[in-house]
Amino acid sequence: MKKTYQVRMRELREDHDLTQKEVAGVLGILQQTYARYETGERALPIHHLLTLIKYYKVSADYLLGLTNK
Repeated sequence: MKKTYQVRMRELREDHDLTQKEVAGVLGILQQTYARYETGERALPIHHLLTLIKYYKVSADYLLGLTNK
């Protein structure tokens, strides 16, 4: 089963022992907005995707659930 980017976002955040508020700060957004990205209530904008892959040092394919590497 492929993982959605929302699941990967949560897993990466938790693996790095970060709160939603901390990751929201990296993105320059409110915690509530970030929470909506993780739940899928809002789509993740490309500029935030780019910030997250650089921050976590993962590929876009990994974060988007296209690969497990």
